[in-house]
Amino acid sequence: MDNATDPETNPTQHGSGTGSGHPVADLLPPRGTVTMFTTSWCGYCAQLKGALTRDGLSFTEVDIEANPTRAEFVEHVNAGNRTVPTVLFPDGTTATNPTIAEVRERIAG
Repeated sequence: MDNATDPETNPTQHGSGTGSGHPVADLLPPRGTVTMFTTSWCGYCAQLKGALTRDGLSFTEVDIEANPTRAEFVEHVNAGNRTVPTVLFPDGTTATNPTIAEVRERIAG
């Protein structure tokens, strides 16, 4: 399977940003964007994705159910829990279920 169709190596990207997928250690987003760890059934994830899109903020979405190694990262930053949405910022910090205002502020910072 090539990287273009392999869900392990190709997260879904929204807006402008980096190219194809990377290992978890390389998921740090470029300045002005975020990486958002989600699941397909998460209502809070859908709400935050919609707000990011409406605000024109660029993000890369990583479905942790389709990417078990990414789920390990989410567990690591959330005291062993698979809590989504978990947002990874360019400075390497994370936020769990942040508001759109918090994401905007931290991207601008």
